[in-house]
Amino acid sequence: MTIASYPPVVTTPTELSSRLELDAHGILNAAGLCELSGCTLDELASIQHSWNDLPSDNFLKDGGRYRQRRHSSFIVTTEQVRLVPHRPHYQPLEYNALHGGMLRLFEPVDANTIAQPVWNKLLQAIARTCSEVKGERLWYVEAHQFRIDTRNGIGRPTPEGAHRDGVDFVAILLVARNSVSGGESRLFEAEGRFGQRFTLSEPWTLLLLDDQKVIHESTPIQPTALGGYRDTLVLTYRSEGFLEPKKVGTQSGCPKQEEKYESHQLP
Repeated sequence: MTIASYPPVVTTPTELSSRLELDAHGILNAAGLCELSGCTLDELASIQHSWNDLPSDNFLKDGGRYRQRRHSSFIVTTEQVRLVPHRPHYQPLEYNALHGGMLRLFEPVDANTIAQPVWNKLLQAIARTCSEVKGERLWYVEAHQFRIDTRNGIGRPTPEGAHRDGVDFVAILLVARNSVSGGESRLFEAEGRFGQRFTLSEPWTLLLLDDQKVIHESTPIQPTALGGYRDTLVLTYRSEGFLEPKKVGTQSGCPKQEEKYESHQLP
């Protein structure tokens, strides 16, 4: 059975921040992403191979073996990117009903990947756009490399269903699609009835979301041939520190997160 797909409506880099403000999301094609970040397709290709070396996600509560991932955290401004000490990924139950409340420690993004100049270019370019919408600030960024594969049949990019991430902005970059159907992106107003659906198909397409205003999900994928998979880079931008479990009895005067991570700086 053929699954119909709807192409995304792309914008330009100069209009991306205004689209975020008007529609709570904006989409750039690969050429637009290169223009936004000042990189080339060859530079993007320099990190693409790293998706072939992602460990299995052993925290899936649905018992699936379809997801591989790495995760690292950064503090980003328009001027610099700072890698913070490796830390678990955490989401409260209110944002992730399936995996919320868990401290999930994944393998970090490979150091060779982070060392590529294009890595900082991507993180900073998106930070600039976020700051255009909400003002200049520190951005606490979590980077997730995902591969959803179909070796055992159906793969689920968002097993938790339609959700928010509890951050300011979510950037979803499609890295590759190989021999799969499905994987449709669906957006819903957080406080309304309006929704949209489209399928990202061009490698290095960027979908940037205002996480305060929209709920998002990606539908399951299924193979059209052996070896089918879908690779994405998901970057979440939060201005009030990383999401962490609330500590009972926390006293005022504790160091801010930027002070806590201050000494871990990338060149």
